[in-house]
Amino acid sequence: MNKHHYVAIMAGGIGSRFWPMSRANYPKQFLDILGTGKTLIQESFDRYSQLVPVENLFIVTSQEYVHLVKQQLPDLPIENILAEPSRKNTAPCIAYIAFKLYQKDPEALMMAAPADNLILDTSAFVKTAQKALDFVSHINALVTIGIKPTHPNTGYGYIQHDGPEAAPGVHKVKTFTEKPNLELARTFLASGDFLWNAGIFTWKVRTIVNAFEKHLPEMFEVFHTERNNLNTPEEKNAIERIYPQCTNISIDFGIMEKAEDVYVIPASFAWSDLGTWNSAWENMEKDYFHNAVAGNYVMVVDAKNTMVHVPDNKLVLLQGLEDYIVVDTKDVLLICKKEKEQEIKEYVAEIKRNKGERFL
Repeated sequence: MNKHHYVAIMAGGIGSRFWPMSRANYPKQFLDILGTGKTLIQESFDRYSQLVPVENLFIVTSQEYVHLVKQQLPDLPIENILAEPSRKNTAPCIAYIAFKLYQKDPEALMMAAPADNLILDTSAFVKTAQKALDFVSHINALVTIGIKPTHPNTGYGYIQHDGPEAAPGVHKVKTFTEKPNLELARTFLASGDFLWNAGIFTWKVRTIVNAFEKHLPEMFEVFHTERNNLNTPEEKNAIERIYPQCTNISIDFGIMEKAEDVYVIPASFAWSDLGTWNSAWENMEKDYFHNAVAGNYVMVVDAKNTMVHVPDNKLVLLQGLEDYIVVDTKDVLLICKKEKEQEIKEYVAEIKRNKGERFL
């Protein structure tokens, strides 16, 4: 393992589309969604520990989740848990770790990835990730991993790449498209030159810092001003001064879609961002009628293509449902058509407006 290689796992999101199992005080990255015996952040930690030494692995999360990270990742050095004072999307999150690493190790190469990815073939992933690290070690580029699509998913972003290879297995990016409609997603799938955006990025730390200076100059300036306080006892106070000045923007919108030297590595390992209940259904064991059930006492009658997640001690009988999501917790019951899963985030916002935050 190279001492100049680092990984930042981004674990500050609420996961509102996984409501009601994912809650504001205990979001999906800290849950064992698929019943594997490990939570999503634990799976991510194990995966990236194969790429870099544990002391080079960082978790960037919300202040309110620091205790959960400590509980679930006891082998991670406490100083490697970076607490964000507010949620400002992925650009400030990546700026934080990038500026911190640049002060610590100007020769650093960095991979940034979400905590909630499901990647079933770890060895294939490690090979792809190593290819990304090797590529950026020789060129000042911003690299992302793209997944070869298997169906016209409308919940993912898409990356279009050039045909010729810039290096073996590496292509120049032509366009980014956020969550297309079904017709456009089908067109992308048929064309053969579009990939799902996995949100896994690799670059020299120097390169991404320069990209912030060019494309997000105001955000660059606030981090640059406080740079000498990073990796010191004053870091916490510095970050609390920085974040209120940061725009709420993703790294995709803020930098990747504007930058020129952006490349993608197509990958075919099994992947899901586990962003929705439908993605959980796709990755769970199913019965003859394609029902995916989590719960010890569930009976389904005349049901098809339905996702069921209920407490183990509760008897649940479902009859006549087709293409539904059914999730039961101690205080919330969700019954929703699978085709409406992208709207769960909107339903949660409506609940907040009408019923307060008790059920969030």
